[in-house]
Amino acid sequence: MAPIVRVTRREFLGDRQGRTFADVLDDPEQPFDEVLDFFNDAERQRRMEEAEVHHDRPALAGVVRELELQPAVDDFLASKDPPRTKRLRQAVGVLVRIIMEQRGWKKTGKKGSLGVRVHVTKGTRTPGAYHNTGGLAFWFLRAERYELVDGMPFRSVRERAESV
Repeated sequence: MAPIVRVTRREFLGDRQGRTFADVLDDPEQPFDEVLDFFNDAERQRRMEEAEVHHDRPALAGVVRELELQPAVDDFLASKDPPRTKRLRQAVGVLVRIIMEQRGWKKTGKKGSLGVRVHVTKGTRTPGAYHNTGGLAFWFLRAERYELVDGMPFRSVRERAESV
């Protein structure tokens, strides 16, 4: 198992994508410090890896339900303007990438589903409107997929089926 990765605000802002989310870190209403604390946990990082290896799901799938149950995160996503909540959700994706890359993973360039979005009229700005009606997560729709830099220990079902 890879050693725990601890990401600070400074390290996040030092990342090429992370620096584009300075607005999230500078907004006192955004629960970004709680998000950092949440992800700076060895057990959660292990579950993110297991989601990819053993469940063929995005890394975020391994912890998304627990993340969404964090009171500060849930309250923010339920009560704020959708463009602001989108920025936080995107920042979470960047944080997951930073952690996964430091643990020996790379992006696949593919997204995996985390939920089925409720139908919302384009341009809706009602707080809490952008949630899911099904799937694994309530607030997160999809997330990046990762693979080990040194190769995955198992072939996917699709790869196995194509070889039959």
